Amino acid sequence: MSATDRPPSRSNDPAASARPSRRSIPDPREAPVDITVPVLPAVPAARLTADALRERFRHPPVWTPEFVDDRWRAGEGAARPAAVLVPLVPRAAGLAVLLTLRTAHLSSHAGQIAFPGGRTEPDDGSPVGTALRETEEEIGLPRAKVEVLGTMPSYTTGTGFEVTPVVGLVDPDHVLVLDAFEVAETFEVPLAFLTDPTNHQRRLYRWSDGVERSFLAMPWPAPDGTREHFVWGVTAAMLRNLYRFLAA
Repeated sequence: MSATDRPPSRSNDPAASARPSRRSIPDPREAPVDITVPVLPAVPAARLTADALRERFRHPPVWTPEFVDDRWRAGEGAARPAAVLVPLVPRAAGLAVLLTLRTAHLSSHAGQIAFPGGRTEPDDGSPVGTALRETEEEIGLPRAKVEVLGTMPSYTTGTGFEVTPVVGLVDPDHVLVLDAFEVAETFEVPLAFLTDPTNHQRRLYRWSDGVERSFLAMPWPAPDGTREHFVWGVTAAMLRNLYRFLAA
């Protein structure tokens, strides 16, 4: 989601100096886990199939997203539209979520895990158009390989973008061609893992001056045991909303 990482321009409002500025968390892994948060039940396996998801998006339940706004600094104007694709890949073991790892040299959010996507362009026509175009540009996944199921409620990021998640089923025989400037690699995480709140962590980071920020994390240990993919921030918040939608 490269374009959405650009911070909005500074306001000329004199009161802006009194507003809390957005701060970066140096290493979210250092933030302690809040073990007092109640654990919710996992989404039943029967709801995590391609057919079940098609039916749920055709006839959505009454539900409320848990995370909709991360603009914890005071707003500096209208949020700019953007969209991401939440790619679900049918595998023999069940649906998997395709995620990207941003390259380490980027000016913001370097090395973080994200959905493919970015800011809306005038010719996109809709959030779906934005998500599919950006996905093709970032990881080379043709839109013809994506069956769009629907959209989730938008999420306003700390950088001032109103991001619409677009959920889609991806042809499992797809071949990816990564934009080497933006995407270091892609990997898949079982949807069952991400929709089980025992794998969701509420963490709290505290700066030296006492300012605090709470965020969600979903650490995923690589199957080969060599490392851990630390899913957190906006990506984790959107996945938590997907959990709420499927659990409702």
